[in-house]
Amino acid sequence: MPAYVIYIREETHDQSELDTYSGLVGPILAKLPIKILAALGKLETLEGPVPESVTVVEFASMEAADAWYRSLEYQAAAQHRFKGATYRGLIVEGTSPELT
Repeated sequence: MPAYVIYIREETHDQSELDTYSGLVGPILAKLPIKILAALGKLETLEGPVPESVTVVEFASMEAADAWYRSLEYQAAAQHRFKGATYRGLIVEGTSPELT
């Protein structure tokens, strides 16, 4: 079943750190069989606090998403994201076709 990595950027602290992160994470993601479903686009908040941005990436499974997140290569890049902004990050499992 697919899984979705969702990043919600709450507040930017250092844009140069986020720029470094973007430069590092792009090539990492380009090597993976993923789909970027939403990234930094226009959003409308229906409930709760208004985030700065939201990114949604589809992975083949929870295990694939978790392996990517915990990889040494991604964790090295993520250090710049941690310094650059406050985020909420989630991995959520998709539904089976019979539920949709």
